[in-house]
Order: sequence, then structure tokens, then C-alpha cells
Amino acid sequence: MTYLDTSVALAHLLAEDRAPPAELWREPLVASRLLEYELWVRLHALDLMATHGEAARTVLERVAILELIAPVLERAVAPFPAPVRTLDALHLASADFLRQQGVAVRVATYDQRLFGAARAMGLGTYDL
Repeated sequence: MTYLDTSVALAHLLAEDRAPPAELWREPLVASRLLEYELWVRLHALDLMATHGEAARTVLERVAILELIAPVLERAVAPFPAPVRTLDALHLASADFLRQQGVAVRVATYDQRLFGAARAMGLGTYDL
């Protein structure tokens, strides 16, 4: 299963120079509820809801959403093997929770800091 970081979803939606490969969208995808919040906030900030809102809904429908439940939040405040930002800690804690549940998960991200922390935690990573 592939954990979809917001950086990848936004690159796809905003047609950035970097874009995830088409095969990524055929993978089983999962993300924390944080993905939804980050997408909507970013699209509103860029005033792109009229042009990109439907595409964002399509992306979100494709992704299994993991709620920010107590074990995820508890892990997010524990130390990480590399420095992380707050939202990255929530994403990593979500992926780690899945791993603790026996799910083989790999993280898809364009964020190099998040990528490095995922690797340092022993999480798999998706080659973008």
C-alpha cells in the first residue's frame, strides 16, 4: 500500500514540473485525513477551487483516509530519528501506525525531509 503525501497530490493537481507516474494512481493508496485538509487549504489559498475542486475530489475519492486517531497522535509527539515538521510528523505517524497494524506501506513524497525521515524510520518509500 502506498501512503500518499500531500506534495504528490498537489503536484498531480497543479501540473507541476514534477508529476507522479501514472502507475501510482493504480496502486492502493492511503493517507491521513490531513491530506484532505492540506489540499483544500492550498486550493483555497491559490483561488483554484473553481478550476481544480472537482479534480481534488476525484483524488480524495481514490485514497483510503486514515483518521487522526489517538495512537497516531500519540506517535506524532514522540521522537523521530530525523528532524521533522509538525504536519510531517502526523503523516509519518499515520504511515507508522499502518505498519504497526501489519500493513506493508511505502511513502510517496516529493518532500526530501519527509522522505529522509521515512527512510530513517525504516518505512518503505515510493520511487518518484
